[in-house]
Amino acid sequence: MSTAPARAPEMNDRPVAGIEIEVLADLKRQFGAKLLEARVVRPLVVEVAIDRADLVAVCQHLKEAAHFEHLGCISAVDWKDHYESVYHLENYYNGCVVQVNARIPHDDPKIATVCPLWNAANYHEREAWDLMGIVYVGHPDLRRILLPDDFKFHPLRKDFPQEVDRQYISRRKLKGGK
Repeated sequence: MSTAPARAPEMNDRPVAGIEIEVLADLKRQFGAKLLEARVVRPLVVEVAIDRADLVAVCQHLKEAAHFEHLGCISAVDWKDHYESVYHLENYYNGCVVQVNARIPHDDPKIATVCPLWNAANYHEREAWDLMGIVYVGHPDLRRILLPDDFKFHPLRKDFPQEVDRQYISRRKLKGGK
């Protein structure tokens, strides 16, 4: 009887060289003018910018037709003229990553949820809502995840008054809060 550990199976031909060009061409073919920006950032990484209205269609295509089965991260960015909800999707088989930047106007910070496509979106969207104030329409449980339930602000927004945060925390501590 051998005590040597079993070797993991070898995975040849991964990552797939040049796959990012194929993925980009597929997205351009499927969505054309709906892609506000589309480019290969570096080997195995594609970045596309879209309007928020096209998010579910693009993500559904990437998951079902292109087999991007892993949602690694959702983050939010506050630009001067709009917000962005940024999605990092990975195809385990070929090693390609697609970054989808969905643009959201400042005056209506709402976008559709992708929870029905990837369960991992649940906590990522809650965090983005908690810190940035982007509402993920259709989310099954959109509530605060990092900040206290009675906190009335979204501290990662550029217009967040820093002094309010300090006063709020001080008042909580004076009342014996944590």
